[in-house]
Amino acid sequence: MIALQLYLTYIAAVFVISGTPGPNMLLAMTHGIRYGARHALPTMIGAMLGVVVILCVSLSGLGALLKTSADLFMVVKWLGAAYLIYLGIKMWLEKVSDSVENADNTTTTTSISTAIPSAFQRFSTGFGVALSNPKAILFGLAFFPQFINQNTALLPQAALLLGTFAFIELSWMTVYASGGTWLAQFLTTPRNIRRFNRGSGTAFILAGLGLGIFGKSR
Repeated sequence: MIALQLYLTYIAAVFVISGTPGPNMLLAMTHGIRYGARHALPTMIGAMLGVVVILCVSLSGLGALLKTSADLFMVVKWLGAAYLIYLGIKMWLEKVSDSVENADNTTTTTSISTAIPSAFQRFSTGFGVALSNPKAILFGLAFFPQFINQNTALLPQAALLLGTFAFIELSWMTVYASGGTWLAQFLTTPRNIRRFNRGSGTAFILAGLGLGIFGKSR
């Protein structure tokens, strides 16, 4: 199985990755504002399951890769570490328009929708949004090799990694849904967006460097 230290590193990395604003978090925040956190739960469950489906596709690809060539697996692992560093640099260099600076001086009102869609509609919306991001498959192929022990069975490791990812993803969506209004105001300020991007970017770079250097001994 996965070494405890490496698993804790995985938890920390997923915590940062899942917390980064994206389609799933934006949807959770929007439904939390419109319908309330409790009614946003089906949306979040749908999005979480969509993420699990995509990551299962990634792990299936890794299983086939492991059976093909251990050396090729290591190449993918190193490329994955480089990709994490690239994402961090990209976040650091991302330009934020100052045209939304006026957001500091504007007052927004949030109206709660009185016509709440059915639980199935909310679930399917979350599931569809999660599946609409095929780049997550490539991300999974880059990310998971950092934590896979190629000398042990893949299935138990995959179950642990997927379960942990799903739990953290759902936890973050709950935070976004519950504190959606505050988060929306925070992330509309250019200065705060830059701070968030640079903090997240630094975490990505450190994760890539750490996994590339210390993960090679497995």
